[in-house]
Amino acid sequence: MHTITWLQFLLLPIASCTFQNPPNTARVKFRYWLPDPSVNTTTVQHDIQSAGSIGAGGVQLVPLYNYGGSLAAPPSGADWATYGFGTEAYNRVLKASLQAAKEAGMVLDFALGPNQGQGVPAETTDRGLHWDLVPFNTTVPRNGSYTGRIPGWGSGELVSLVSAEVLASSVIQNPASSTFSTPSTNSTRLVLRNASLTDHTDKVCHDGTVELRFDTKSTRHLFAYYQYQDLAKNLDIETNTTESIFDNGSYIVDHFSARGAQTTIDFWEEHILNDSETRQLLSEVGKYAWEDSIEIESNISWTPSLPEKFQQVAGYDIRKYLPLIQFGNNNPGVQPSYPGDIQCVLDTQDAGQGVVNDYREALAQGYQEYLNTIKEWTSSLGLEYSAQISYNLPLDMESSIAHADAPECESLAFNDNIDGYRQFSGVANVAQKGVISNEMGADIRTAFRLSVSHLLWQINRAFAGGVNQVVLHGQTYSGNYYDTTWPGYASFFMLFGESYNDKQPAWEYSYPDMIAHASRNQFVLRKGMPRTDVAFLNKDSVTDPQLGTVYAGSDLVDSGYTYSYLSPDNLDIDSIRVDNGLLAPESPAYRAIVVTTHQNVTLESVKKLLQFAQAGLPVILSGGLPGYYPSGNASDTVARKDAVTTALHNLQRTENVYTTGTNRVAQRLTAIGIHPRVRIQTNGTWYPVYRADNATDIDYIFLFSESASKALSKGTITVQTTKTPYILNSWSGNRSPVVHYQVNNNGTITIPLTLAANQTTVLAFSSSLKNQIDTPATHAVYLPDSVIGYNYTKTAGLALHVSTVHRSSNSTVQLSNGKTHHLPVSPSPAPSVQPGDSRTKPFKLSNWTLKAEHWTAPANLSHADIPAVKHNTTHSLRGTFIPSWLDIEGLKNASGVGYYRAGFQWDTTAMNGSNGSNIGAYISLPPVSHGLQVYINGHRLDGIDLNRPLADMGPYLTSGVNVVDVIVPTVMWNYIRRLYGDIEIAGSAPLLTTTGPLPSLAETGLIGEVEVWPYVVSWIDV
Repeated sequence: MHTITWLQFLLLPIASCTFQNPPNTARVKFRYWLPDPSVNTTTVQHDIQSAGSIGAGGVQLVPLYNYGGSLAAPPSGADWATYGFGTEAYNRVLKASLQAAKEAGMVLDFALGPNQGQGVPAETTDRGLHWDLVPFNTTVPRNGSYTGRIPGWGSGELVSLVSAEVLASSVIQNPASSTFSTPSTNSTRLVLRNASLTDHTDKVCHDGTVELRFDTKSTRHLFAYYQYQDLAKNLDIETNTTESIFDNGSYIVDHFSARGAQTTIDFWEEHILNDSETRQLLSEVGKYAWEDSIEIESNISWTPSLPEKFQQVAGYDIRKYLPLIQFGNNNPGVQPSYPGDIQCVLDTQDAGQGVVNDYREALAQGYQEYLNTIKEWTSSLGLEYSAQISYNLPLDMESSIAHADAPECESLAFNDNIDGYRQFSGVANVAQKGVISNEMGADIRTAFRLSVSHLLWQINRAFAGGVNQVVLHGQTYSGNYYDTTWPGYASFFMLFGESYNDKQPAWEYSYPDMIAHASRNQFVLRKGMPRTDVAFLNKDSVTDPQLGTVYAGSDLVDSGYTYSYLSPDNLDIDSIRVDNGLLAPESPAYRAIVVTTHQNVTLESVKKLLQFAQAGLPVILSGGLPGYYPSGNASDTVARKDAVTTALHNLQRTENVYTTGTNRVAQRLTAIGIHPRVRIQTNGTWYPVYRADNATDIDYIFLFSESASKALSKGTITVQTTKTPYILNSWSGNRSPVVHYQVNNNGTITIPLTLAANQTTVLAFSSSLKNQIDTPATHAVYLPDSVIGYNYTKTAGLALHVSTVHRSSNSTVQLSNGKTHHLPVSPSPAPSVQPGDSRTKPFKLSNWTLKAEHWTAPANLSHADIPAVKHNTTHSLRGTFIPSWLDIEGLKNASGVGYYRAGFQWDTTAMNGSNGSNIGAYISLPPVSHGLQVYINGHRLDGIDLNRPLADMGPYLTSGVNVVDVIVPTVMWNYIRRLYGDIEIAGSAPLLTTTGPLPSLAETGLIGEVEVWPYVVSWIDV
């Protein structure tokens, strides 16, 4: 049989790619941390191709430069000016990386700039660099006279000088940030009289002096605001020379204007894309120009054009209201403890929040100009643009998601919260973005310790929330680097994990299976268009940086209703319309829209809801009427609020508008005849994701089981379809028919399922797949509990695997054609471990031999390029319970690969003299945290689910002694932990101890008992 290599496969046209072998564009990627371009180029190419060899579809090239130089001083010998972003050295590495990706059949994404991609080297006079608005204030003397230079004069270009009467003053506490290790701080809260706000900018003389007189009966403050380019850097380098723009690092660009985007574009065109070969390679294997989380620190987010944008958005001048925006409008993600020294509010009904909201809307429009300008440029290159949208900015995230080709979120800030992911994916789906990306696994304090099972838990939750592209954080450069010991360069000085490369035993022994599994799920989650049951209207002035849960009720999830979120800002997207009772009918075809009482709405959004209801879309008001989302200055606040209240009461009286109690949306949907596309009935918690591919007439369901316990959850899903169901095994890539289900009279199908915690399954529903997959003409509508598995082929029929150790009260198989088939009520005894020892329960393997392959550092720690020095020890494990390496003498502080072996006696004629083809057994292993491979008599059992390791070994059993081999890699932390004090990364010690004690040792290895479940085969002609 002719086979193709992995490289040859990756080079196949996309039309040749399938669920079993997804195209590289649909496969998991690695974020690749390049220390700087002084490294060995050949090693970089090797690393990229090594990622491809274990199944990755591409890499995201990030020239990290020691995280921009912000965490530690540069290592001795590093000449970052010579090797800066856009230099000849960098361009050489970029070109070599593109070439390596091309040869491996991979795709390559590239950061727009060094470090987070937030900027590029530039002249300090470039008006496209980052702007800040710095506030100053002083108290007007009691005599009411202020004469002299205004506060802060000389700090930049004066934007506004404002006076206000202070009615009250108090102290507020800003919370600490555990993520950034910042303490809590205090700020002053001032209540200002709205009517007293006055702009005096035109009275300031050219030397910064002013003469002002006020009423002496009140306390007044004078506020001055200056815009200036703070020359903030995303690559913080200082040299003694200024011969070129590369000598002083890289400057963050203005993210609130097209002008800032143009600075980045001009740099690329002049310094990188001036090489025709690089431009050509990018067109061949480049995929996304990319930008990471926005980590810009400032006093107040600003751009010089903001007053003009504000006037256009709000219809009034912002300058006299600047005191209201000087608090909490810098970077709520990076500066949570430092929102500002003074918080000013008004004595009005909304305390001035309407002005703040208008400011953030104007800021968002500037940000969207930035995104659109980059997107248009990448499109001109035949590329696409991916960005972590508004991450850390004082904006409503949902309002800008549609402005990137592949919007990206991150597991770190989203805290693996499915509801948080739904806040991101809803807009992307409505905007029909084919890829919703995620920076996955950037967990604090998990370098060399992140288990595959936990990573899969994170991936599955992101998938359940609507993500369909995983970029693993991150693959590290594997060679030698300045002042760096083994185990090599680690991004963020080991503060965040993981560090993926061939120094990890899992690189060969479990990452390929994990990547293949996740990639197949991604392949399915990009097919066709999503189908989501319910949209929640969700408007935030600033998105919670930690993406907390918005809808806290469990009623929708318990019933299987899927939902996501839209901002009122998204209701103007072209695809937002109601057709045949569906909102955004192409994608994701919502069946209802919900507004909770906790939400605030604008008059415009209420008008949209009225239009939807009149067009036939059910609108549900949950918990009562929503509140008013302030907009505008105090002059019309009351009128605006009254208008919204009146509109809501009119809406409430409209046909197709329903009111329900708090967290009772599911009950109301059921009452009005809207049932979930996938109804869930289970003793666990299952999350479905539904995709409809009209081009192939195939529907897909991805199902994730969440459980706090290790117990299996059982239940059924009822799907609104009459198409034939198939199961797609994401671990093996195999597709097979579901032979046990019920077709209901109401045009639905009910399928029984059993899922372990963190287990996923994929189902396909099609009337045409029978041409590709052997499909029985009839199916079982009832199977006894004693049936523990089955196989079907067109030539042999349906083979039921009937447990010899499970007694069922009902032995009748009922078929969809009305026929029945009777299984033996009391099957023959199971084959025994010892001759003559009959058993009526699963038997456990015992007396294992463990060969532990230790992965250790080289004798000279400076040889960081060596993957590992290996040696073996052998351990006899008595009894049936296999202990953790932590409990085995000599392995407590060891890491590497465990080779486990045990044997058992099997007699193929033990069951009533039947031949070997009619008997068999399943092997059941305990869940393994970091992956496993299982072999029976030298044959690997493919497709074993890491979360529920159960496999049929019947085809490989022989009479006599059968040998079971299990290969289990470990995390490297248990060994690396004992070297911690000797490890050096780019001239600095790791940073783990700056955030607490060292993480504890991890439980590793195969832990628990391995069972064998014998069965007999009962054949049924279907």
